[in-house]
Amino acid sequence: MDHQKERIKNGCQKILEGINSMSLANLDDQQVHSLVMMREIARGVVDDRDRKVTRSDVITALRYSIEKMVCSSRDIIQILSRMSFEGLDDQRMHLVTRMKEIAHGVIDKQPRVAIARPNLLAEEVGFVDEGMQDSPVVESAKISNGDALIDGAQSMTNEDEMLDVEHVLRFENEIDEIQESLLPCFEQFLMWPPNDCVTIEWVQDVMVILEQASQKMLPSEFCHVVPTLLVDKLTDAACSILCKEPNCVEINCEGEDSRVIVVGAIHGQFHDLMFLFKHEGVPSENQIYVFNGNYVDKGAWGIEVFLVLLAWKVLMPHRVFLLRGNHESRYCTARYGFKKEVWAKYGDQGDDVYNKFLECFKELPLASVIANCVYTTHGGLFRSIHAAPSQRPKRNKTHRVDLGSLAELFEVKRSCIDCPYEGPNILLSDVLWSRPSNRYGLRDNTGHKLGLWWGPDCTEEFLKNHSLKLIIRSHDEPDSRAGKDDDLGNMLRGYSIDHDGESGKLCTLFSAPDYPQFGKRRCNNKGAYAVLKFPDFASPSFHSFKGTERPMVDPYVDFGANNIDSSKLDSSQSRWKH
Repeated sequence: MDHQKERIKNGCQKILEGINSMSLANLDDQQVHSLVMMREIARGVVDDRDRKVTRSDVITALRYSIEKMVCSSRDIIQILSRMSFEGLDDQRMHLVTRMKEIAHGVIDKQPRVAIARPNLLAEEVGFVDEGMQDSPVVESAKISNGDALIDGAQSMTNEDEMLDVEHVLRFENEIDEIQESLLPCFEQFLMWPPNDCVTIEWVQDVMVILEQASQKMLPSEFCHVVPTLLVDKLTDAACSILCKEPNCVEINCEGEDSRVIVVGAIHGQFHDLMFLFKHEGVPSENQIYVFNGNYVDKGAWGIEVFLVLLAWKVLMPHRVFLLRGNHESRYCTARYGFKKEVWAKYGDQGDDVYNKFLECFKELPLASVIANCVYTTHGGLFRSIHAAPSQRPKRNKTHRVDLGSLAELFEVKRSCIDCPYEGPNILLSDVLWSRPSNRYGLRDNTGHKLGLWWGPDCTEEFLKNHSLKLIIRSHDEPDSRAGKDDDLGNMLRGYSIDHDGESGKLCTLFSAPDYPQFGKRRCNNKGAYAVLKFPDFASPSFHSFKGTERPMVDPYVDFGANNIDSSKLDSSQSRWKH
């Protein structure tokens, strides 16, 4: 019996190698499907998988192959564009031109274009660039014609191996049949735009495809919709912009029809973000968006939320401003679900993708000043670094804490991924974790060990010192204010006016309705956003909205215990409930 299994496995290994060596050019959809299905059956036997090969397996394999070919073809085009072809004769120039045509054909998704092996062409021309040697296209593509596939099939089979194929197929007699064409499925994954040129059409495609995928696909399939290459490219492009912005960005609003929309915490509730864009419109020359942080954690679609916002940032860097929240940290994302979300969606590549997001979090600015009159941030006010002690006071001991200035905020080193409990960079903790109070004065938040409590007098002093009229901050969820005796608003409508003084007001804004997505108890709250318009940007209108319908997904965090319980989530097989 063991000998028979070994014969079957050896035969399937040859089948796998044979199909991998073939070219799929000039084949129709059904032929491609049949070959890929056979390859995945053989792969399952070789890998000792006992489950059936499904439609999803085949689509995943095809998508992965196409993704690698397209990416490699773009690399080849870039390599050729950097080379000098001076002195080549007509025949070699023809080969170079043909190589470009083949690569462009792959990028344009023309599966029936014959795919020549670029390294053979390069050898004939007389050069091989180092960047091409490890290319998947160079490794696997072949000169294709009608006989190549037949020759490949004949070279991989003999009588014994054909019996092995039949044996395998008998074991897999319940495989799902794919009756529809596979080509429409290819439209449901994203590629980085050619020449790094992000357009409005590309960003809109990102939103549409991610919204459709969230309704139809398992988290474990997400990596085929958004490949790691796209995550790398998009985060790198965004970081190159964010790193040049100061800690407190100045937002100038010009034009009588200009307006600014300020958004609070989203917490991975992607469908509510999409509702906001559909209801109020996307960023434009006359419409600026300011996001106050907490894009991830406690919701199932933190990746989708952050990628969409990064795409808009890259497209319109002076019309979209992304501030950092306290959840944009290693500590919070490991505790409240985002790290687990990345693992569920990217599997073995999860650590690399997660670290890429952490690097991007460190580049996010900390605050904004809109039209010289409105200050926005995630947490709130902060102490003076010049008067702050180097260490936090011991329990039951107090010390004087002076209010900080915007000039001091500009000096903060925001490159720390986790907020410090003490030291010269403690302002980073203050601006992301501080909370307002009706009790006068400025004092340490000994309960959370991070941030401060500040009273109405501090709000008045800060506004007056900087000639401001309004503070819009976030950070407080409805459940964080439930049962408190501080007489601040309960946040059930998505916003609260917390301080109202001579110089102006302090508002708290929360944009995740029906919060939290994970957990036994819902707050039944509305979300809200603020609209600031010319000429009086300091008098916003607050718009409350209910949560939109969204798919149900198993939680990435044991929210009741405020801790991750890995036993409750199989990161590769999270169940998606419709």
